[in-house]
Amino acid sequence: MDIYNNKWVQQIISLQHDDGSWGYFHTLSKPTTIVPMTTEQALRRLFILGLTKDDEPIKRALNYMRNVLTGSQNLPDRREKVLNWDAFEKHMIATWIRIFDKEDVLTISIVNMWVDIVVHAFKNGHFDESLYSKEYRKYIPILNKRERVINVSQFYMINLLQGVLDKETENHFVDYLINHDNGITYIYHSKIAEIPQIFQSIQTNRWLAALELIAGYDCAKNKLQYAIDWIYEHQDKNKQWDLGQKSKDGTYFPLSNSWHKSFIRKQDCTIRIEKLLEKVEGRKLTF
Repeated sequence: MDIYNNKWVQQIISLQHDDGSWGYFHTLSKPTTIVPMTTEQALRRLFILGLTKDDEPIKRALNYMRNVLTGSQNLPDRREKVLNWDAFEKHMIATWIRIFDKEDVLTISIVNMWVDIVVHAFKNGHFDESLYSKEYRKYIPILNKRERVINVSQFYMINLLQGVLDKETENHFVDYLINHDNGITYIYHSKIAEIPQIFQSIQTNRWLAALELIAGYDCAKNKLQYAIDWIYEHQDKNKQWDLGQKSKDGTYFPLSNSWHKSFIRKQDCTIRIEKLLEKVEGRKLTF
């Protein structure tokens, strides 16, 4: 099916502004009546639905983000004071550019900066908060009183550092992510090492989202075996998965136009889980 026949894709594209954005940029939470779609929400949903950098809406969004990164355009968002907004804005924009285009040259200096900071923080084999803060402040000055540092275990950092860390640091980093008590900021707020209590739940949906991020690291196959085993335990006799109606959140599900029929819901759930398994195990889709 032509991806542009998907009603969710059509709805999101219809909201895109002339400059390639969707208005306010920052927030990965659910859309509201006042703000029906932020640029981040739109990009995440379109990525999940299968759009790439070759699709015109993404080309326009990438052009917009590159303009922001070079300073020729400004975000309309309120500048938060709880952290260095200039640094966070670059961190955030560079992440979204690389999600769609890992070869983008504008992001190289930002990626290299974060590699230096994170490698230093894990140099003793575990995350050292004092080393992280010290190295962080070499690059990112304090702009406001009581300003906090950018969290290591969060959506942007995990995407930004995929494929660029040395093997040892990557192992320590992924161990830290899996065992972090508060999970991954913006994605999943519980320990990833702990399996959800109920398979058919919104919790499992979000837990899978965390696994999908970690699966982008080379060491994921060994680190996530406990999760893969549990997922296979819930495969039905037709080799499908069903996360249930309550897993529909408007972000990761649905993929199809409607879940009125259960077989379509199972199809969406199976496609998503197969993609995760393919990423972790290096095998081809079977569905």
